[in-house]
Amino acid sequence: MMDMEQMKVGFMDVFCYLVSCPKTKEALVIDPAGDEDRIVEKLKERDLQLKYIVNTHGHADHTCGNEKMKSLTGAPIVVHELDAPMLGTERGKEMALMWGFTPSPPADITVSDGDRITVGEVSLEVIHTPGHTPGGICLLGDGNLFTGDTLFVGSIGRTDLPGASSSQFMHSIRERILTLPGETIVWPGHDYGINPCSTVDREKRTNPWLK
Repeated sequence: MMDMEQMKVGFMDVFCYLVSCPKTKEALVIDPAGDEDRIVEKLKERDLQLKYIVNTHGHADHTCGNEKMKSLTGAPIVVHELDAPMLGTERGKEMALMWGFTPSPPADITVSDGDRITVGEVSLEVIHTPGHTPGGICLLGDGNLFTGDTLFVGSIGRTDLPGASSSQFMHSIRERILTLPGETIVWPGHDYGINPCSTVDREKRTNPWLK
């Protein structure tokens, strides 16, 4: 069973997640997008060893903490193979600076659909959910789904940015997320909703974008 902590970081209400194995004390961090010193302090408080820095997608508001987190912990950066070109490239750097964010170094590890990211006895399945970006992913483990900018509480991610596709996005949500057990807990990538989390069933019933 995983230990998990949700943290709101940075200036765009990004939700960062610290996922760890209580037995081995190995951990991963999802979307460290600011307040990196506070994240590292949490690791020290709980005597955790950070094994991976995982990005749900390549947008700079979710990857802007990669450089400092890697510098502070030495952990490798993990992203889907299709979003890897957004990290550590001139294009990615220009986009990050244009939005006022720190550019990310290149990814150290790339993943694809069905891969698993493991810390100790905790394993998260990579679910490829393109549409917001080509390489957007959700991460599923122990009945918890970390949805990045794919699904929010009462809303969904944008499809008006380069590389986005509205039709692909809705297919991802309907076929990859809404088919999961209704009690699956949805942990979104931003604090945009009336609650910090939801469930698949609740979003099916109440999310106006899914009607």
